[in-house]
Order: sequence, then structure tokens, then C-alpha cells
Amino acid sequence: MERSHPPAFWHCSTPNSPPDEFVRAVQRYAPTGGRRLATLLWNRDQRDLSGLPGFLDADHYRPTAAAAFGAEMQQAIARLQQAIAHSEQVAIWGDFDADGVTATSVLWEGLGQFFDRGPDSPQLSYYIPNRLTESHGLNRPGIERLAAAGIHLIVTCDTGSTNLDEIQYAAELGIDIIVTDHHTLLPQRPPVTALINPRHFPSDHPLHHLSGVAVAYKLVEALYAAQPDIPQQPLESLLDLVAIGLIADLVELRGDCRYLAQRGLQQLRRQLTTPTHPGVTELLLRCQAHGDRPTDISFGIGPRINAVSRIYGDASFCVELLTSRDGDRSRLLAQQADEANDRRKEVQQRVLQSVETQLEQIDLSTTSVIVLSDPQWDVGVLGLVAGQIASQWGRPTLLLCEDPFSDPPFARGSARSVAGLDLYELVNRQSHLLHRFGGHPFAAGLSLPLENLPLLREALNQQLLQHLGRFGGIQPILNYDLEVTVADLGQGLLDELRHLEPCGMGNPVPRLLLRQCQFQGVYHRKLRVKGQKLQYLITHFQLQDASCDQGFPGIWWGHYKEELPPSPCDVIVELDVNTNWKTSAKIPKYQVRLIDVRPSGESIALEMSRPDWGQASGDPVSMDQLAETSQQTWLTLIGIAKYLSRTGETRSRQVIQQKLGIGDRPLEIGLERLCHLGFSVHSPSPEAIAIRAISDDRGDRHLQSLAQPFLDAVCEEQFRQRHRQPQQTTLQTTSQTTSQTT
Repeated sequence: MERSHPPAFWHCSTPNSPPDEFVRAVQRYAPTGGRRLATLLWNRDQRDLSGLPGFLDADHYRPTAAAAFGAEMQQAIARLQQAIAHSEQVAIWGDFDADGVTATSVLWEGLGQFFDRGPDSPQLSYYIPNRLTESHGLNRPGIERLAAAGIHLIVTCDTGSTNLDEIQYAAELGIDIIVTDHHTLLPQRPPVTALINPRHFPSDHPLHHLSGVAVAYKLVEALYAAQPDIPQQPLESLLDLVAIGLIADLVELRGDCRYLAQRGLQQLRRQLTTPTHPGVTELLLRCQAHGDRPTDISFGIGPRINAVSRIYGDASFCVELLTSRDGDRSRLLAQQADEANDRRKEVQQRVLQSVETQLEQIDLSTTSVIVLSDPQWDVGVLGLVAGQIASQWGRPTLLLCEDPFSDPPFARGSARSVAGLDLYELVNRQSHLLHRFGGHPFAAGLSLPLENLPLLREALNQQLLQHLGRFGGIQPILNYDLEVTVADLGQGLLDELRHLEPCGMGNPVPRLLLRQCQFQGVYHRKLRVKGQKLQYLITHFQLQDASCDQGFPGIWWGHYKEELPPSPCDVIVELDVNTNWKTSAKIPKYQVRLIDVRPSGESIALEMSRPDWGQASGDPVSMDQLAETSQQTWLTLIGIAKYLSRTGETRSRQVIQQKLGIGDRPLEIGLERLCHLGFSVHSPSPEAIAIRAISDDRGDRHLQSLAQPFLDAVCEEQFRQRHRQPQQTTLQTTSQTTSQTT
């Protein structure tokens, strides 16, 4: 049975034009343009003129002091000072992904200014769990080994907030623990010496979104401030490592996160001229990158660091790679990381093909959560593949590797979510079926007895069915930011958009819509490694439209050339620099990455930006009338949400729809928007809806941008209801005309 992925709704994320005063303020930073940049900033809620300089230029940002962590930071520094004074042995407990490895490296270098790291009698050591055999977090065998080595203090990074049993076990062995982490907190504080986790802060606090490496950096910053006469290495020399972890991890680059990433990219750029971390320099050279772009990390350094644990399991040598001052040793380790990344691509593609084969045997019309397993899958790449499947099919996806020979038989793997659905909450409700589980709303890792796997699959599907009120996936929404032509593409537009960098969650890479385009000079090739062809495709093309005679180069990862339509089409792309352009005069400096494509007529029909309704026969309707009605419907929905949250009551789906006067699809989008506004929405029974406030809302200034997909859906439904018959007639006429001309 041949199936296609559900098409995404294309939605303009910049519906509001900024006032002239704001545009003029932005143009001081982008003198060659500015209006497009102002439109993006305005619609991304960067509207405070006083905060604009600090957002666009790190020199004007005032970073938040480490002391903001209050008593927890004070307790951590006091315990570290005690360890320094008594020459105690201290171990750093890290994690194996890019954020965890860079966090370990920052503590290794930062704490290494205060503790002896010599080979004869080191006071400081580090421990990174094996991805393939140990998984994330603290574990008893590792703690036992550290206790046997005489460790009295463990400092975690990027992990530890939820390991209650292991923390208690360490205490029984006489080991104190300082937790530095950024993952979801438990309701009760674990019994540790200090818990430094930015999740304690409200969501609008400048430190709330710090990743693991940034929290580790704040601990080192506080220790530097407490004992300023000891360190010989400048604190700022760690910032290239901080930037790598921040940009590679799934955190919002806002507030201090953005500032640290900006400063870190400046430090990263210096590694090619005045290297302080030879391993980072070697990684940049192997990526053919200059260190000045976030994509040098997200598509270059980050995947290479992550690939080490995905392929080898043990990522400990990555700390040596990032911190060694030995150029020859760094070159060798960088080569190993590069080879691991090549191998990772092959393994990921093979597992993806196996998953897709299993998917062909599943009725996705009755599946809301994809849960698949296989004993042959490589556990190290399951998170990557789960993300691909979740994105393609609009369903949360759990992929697990079975180990039927363990005692008892176990399954272990990764989960990835889709927009608007809290994966952590979804899976954690079935914690009684799990052995280990941890993560955040977008991604998680888990293990469970193999016999519980069918129960977990059924429970998750039934739970999400109650939440959605139907089987199936959540139709993806693909946002674009600006509509441009091929003539607009190039250095001028890229220079303007680069003021938004570093981009990441909360501040995504700008996406551009181009209409009525055609592809010329299309060909595809397979990536080559050491003379071998990998099962990894890249299609090259020239994008053309009526705005200019010359095409603009572009690439499409993972697709054959035959997948590009020959007829005029609309596309969504990202504009970027071609990192290989300096290697040959024939290679263009700029290119676009194709995100989505569809025939032009189909694009207009499915797009979620405000439609050009026109005038049909019957009662006239204006866009203003539809917009006013949809705004009132949105406010009514918020009122219902607040009432149900305050009273603890539920209402049936039918009652809410009658109250709002909307159908199934607008209601689903509205409930998903409420989740972004700080509400939790679930269904205690198939027809009932419960809504609870779980965090402070984002304020009135955010309501318009948050509500836009809902407003568009309501407008479209109202219009179609008023003009259903004329619309059908128009479609029939169009169909007849098309058939006569073909």
C-alpha cells in the first residue's frame, strides 16, 4: 500500500507590519535594508526598543550574574571551596551528547584551575556514561567505581535532576553531589548539596533557557568570582565550548543564552587564527567551516561530537578532543570523530529504511503514536530516526532496540515529539510501565521490560486518542517568514537576515516563500566517503522565476531529482552560504536549502496564511468582518480555558464547539495554541476536555502571534461555510477547463 506523508499547512508567521518608528530603529543596525529584518523582529515579539540593541549586538547586552541562582549557587561554591581547601577528590559526571560533552569540558577546564589534574595524583576526574550500555544520568555501577577511587564530591552537568535513587545511594557511600542541569525538575527537590537548574526561574527570565553547558559555565563563573586570584586561564576562553553546546542542543536562544552564543561564536571564529583549543580548530577544518555561523556548529561540529557516542558508545575522548593542547593528538581525535560521523550517516539511513518497512505494515489511520522496535536497530541513532519519522508523519514516535537476551528482556530507545504536544508528559503518565525515563517536551530517552512494550503502545495511543478526540496524526504547520523572488536572493538579503543570528529554538532560521518557480539543471548524487557511495542523497538545482533571467543555486537533502516537479511550483527555502565556495571558482558563494515544494495551485489552496477570499455570489463578506469574528472566537476560547482551569471542571467537545461556533479542525488548532500559552489540555474521556493552567501565560503582546494559526483556520471555515456552493462550482469549472486543455 503506497502512502504519502501528510502535507504541511504553509503559514505566514509575520502577518503584522511593524510601525515606522520601529523600522527606523532597526535600520540603524541594518543600513542597507532593515524593513524585512524589522518585520521578522516585530513578529517574533522583539518589540522593545530599549532591548533591541542588546538583542542585535552582544556589546549592548547586560548579562545576568551567576549569583542570580541564589542560595543554591552559594551552597555549591561553599562546597567546592571546602573541597579545594581539603584537597578532596572531585569527579565531574557528564553526558554523552554535544551539550553534555561540552559541559564536561567546561568544568574540566574551569574547575581545573582550582584542582590538580596531574597524572600522578589528580584531584579532578570526569566520568561520561556509555550511550550504548548505560544511557543518560547517574547510575549505581558508575557511582560505585567513583567511590572506590576515593571520590567525595560529584559535580554533574547536563544531568542529575531526577536521579533520586542514585543520589541517595551516593550519599550512603559518603559522596556529596552538586547538580548542574537544565532538564525537567521533579516536584520535590532531591537531597543534594546544591541543585543549579534554570527551570526554577520563570519562563521569561533571561537564564530560564540555559542549556547544560551554559549552567556549567555559570558555576565556573561563580567560582572565579569567589576566588579571583587563583585562575590562570581567562573565563572567556571557555566560550567557544559554550557556543558549541548551546547551539547543538534544543534550547531557546533568548536572554543570556543568546548572549553566550554570540560571544561564543566570536571565540570560535578565533580558533582558526589564534587557536586555544586545537581540537576545535581541527573540527572546523574538517567541516570546511570558518566558525562564524551557527550552522558551522549545527551542521558541522555538533553532529561530529554526537556521532562518537552514537557509534562507539564511549564519548570520553571528546573531552580530550575539545580541551587538549596537543595539536597532533587533537588532529587524530578529530579524524576519529569525523569517521564516526560518516559511519553514523550510513547507520541512520539503514535504520530509517528498516523503520519505513515496518511502517508499511501499520494502519496509520488508527495510530496516533508510533511505537516500533527491532533487535537489530542501533540504539545510538534511534533519536535521529525518530525525529525524522515524527516530522514526516505528524505523530510522536518511539523507536526501541530490543534486547531479548538480557535478564529480564529489555527494550531501550528514544522518543521524539511533534509541535504542540508535550512528549515528557505523554510518556511520563505511563511511568509504571517503564524502567528509566528522562527528557523534556521535545525529546526523551527510555527503557522498559520487553513484556511491557505492547502495553505501552496501547496506553500511549489511547491516551493521545482521548487528547485529540480522534485517531491519526497532528497535521504539521510549516511557517515561513517572508515572501521573496529569486532576484531578492543573495548577499544583500543574507546580510540583513544574519542580524538574527544565532538562530535556534524561539528564533528559527528565516524561511522564505517563492511562488511560480521552476527547477533547472537538476541532478542528484550520493555522498562519497573514502571512495565509497553512501545511501545518502543530495539533489542540486537552479531555482528560476520571472524576476530575473539567471537561476539561483540550491540543494535538497535526502531526495532524488525525480521528486522535483517539472511544472511551476511554490517553494519554501532557507538562504545560506555555501561552505565549499572557496574551494573552486565554479562553486557559488550562496545557495538555498529546499524545505518544501508543491505545485503552485495546490500551494495556494492549502496555505495557512490569510487567504485572498475575493468576492463570491451571495451575501458580501469582508476580510475585516471575518477577522473581527475570529478574534472574538479566540478570546472566548481563552475565557473557557481560564474558567475550566479555575473550577477544575470539564466540558464536552460538542459543547465547546457549539459555544465557539467552530468545527473540528479549528478547535484542534485552538487547543494546540492554548498549550503554547501555558495551558495543559487533555481528555479524561473520549468526548470530555479538561484544561489546566501549568505556567504563567505569555502576556497580551504575544496573543496575536500565538493565535494566528487558529484565527486563520476560523476565517477559512467561516468563508467556506458562506460560499460553499459557489466554491464547488468554481472548482468544477476549473477541473473541466483543465481536462479540456490536456
